[in-house]
Amino acid sequence: MGLIVSTKKILAILSEYGYWGIELVGPLNKLETAGYKIDFMTPNGKPAEALPPSYDPTYLDPPLGVCVTSPQHAKDVKEFISKNRTSNPMSLKQYIPERPYYSSPDFLRKLENYYLKIRESVEKLTSEYDSLFLVGGSGPIVDMVNNQSIHELILGFYRKNLPIAGICYGVAPLAFARDFNERKSIIRGKHVTGHCIEYDYHDGTGFLHTDFNMGPPPYVLEYVMSDAVGPEGQYHGNFGKKTSVIVDYPFITARSLQCSHEFGEQFVKVLDQGLKRYGW
Repeated sequence: MGLIVSTKKILAILSEYGYWGIELVGPLNKLETAGYKIDFMTPNGKPAEALPPSYDPTYLDPPLGVCVTSPQHAKDVKEFISKNRTSNPMSLKQYIPERPYYSSPDFLRKLENYYLKIRESVEKLTSEYDSLFLVGGSGPIVDMVNNQSIHELILGFYRKNLPIAGICYGVAPLAFARDFNERKSIIRGKHVTGHCIEYDYHDGTGFLHTDFNMGPPPYVLEYVMSDAVGPEGQYHGNFGKKTSVIVDYPFITARSLQCSHEFGEQFVKVLDQGLKRYGW
């Protein structure tokens, strides 16, 4: 593997159905202070918006029974929102097309062309960006977790041995990023963290731009991650501990919003100091 030259640029993937404010703003501030430029991308190029509870200091989180958005976090997120930085993101669809159905006419040729396009796009993006950042919140449940194009993007950064960071529900796509033929999760054998079952809602999982209340999340993230890492790896919920941030290179994972600043600090250490292991 050749020498990786730093571009000091990070590609952040955001949901079009709402991200949790500090889970973007906290790490972003750490990265920008360290001299990194952050570019934003959404699945279809639509604007990304912060979920309202993430900048409401009176919002009471049901599982925790406390206000989880501090006045300082609310202030920081509102200041970021006022700059409209996520109003015109890049579109993932322009880089990675939809995988053809098996039933499509001339399927094999279409699949070959699909992979040629992915190779071209991934080569461009991995030469332009040092790392991939998957931002959390409930929105990713809708348009990031089971998004095959995001899986292909993750695989591209993984094959280049570039850092891949995810926080809260932003870690879930890592479990499903699998080679189309091998079907094996890239986090198998790895140590990871993410939203643990004790933090899951029973009701009120909110998304922007929808007119329905999903109720609880459609899957238990802890179980998904535990199964994906297999017996050789380990999911660390660290319930009862204020934060949970795990580095098992190339993956940097964090449990939830309380971890945002620590997550950002370790993200920078991975990029600038070659940190390979942390938190386990």
